[in-house]
Amino acid sequence: MKFSTLMIIKAVVCIGFAPLLLFFPEPLLGLFGAAFSSGAALTAREYGAALVGNFLLTWIARNAEDSVARRAIIIALFAYDAVALLACLFLQFSGVLNLLGWGVVAIYLFFTIGFGYFM
Repeated sequence: MKFSTLMIIKAVVCIGFAPLLLFFPEPLLGLFGAAFSSGAALTAREYGAALVGNFLLTWIARNAEDSVARRAIIIALFAYDAVALLACLFLQFSGVLNLLGWGVVAIYLFFTIGFGYFM
């Protein structure tokens, strides 16, 4: 896979989930079996904002040439996805998420492996 392809896939995933988390967190979290509260709303909306940042970074940098900046982007996205993978695995094994939670785990695993490859 090419770097630009991975970045475009990540951008599409981010822009797909960001509006749902920002504007409709309760139904989205409900799909995954997570309990909803005012604290969950705050966290979901902040995560939606983070995904907007991830979208902009991945879309704008999708054609970045090999450079120190591109390497920094790859390392940062690898770390982001690896930490999110561990967090989602913890939630999944704790029973917080239903079977759809494994889809989120798979997405983070895909991006962790993808950005790990480019490191």
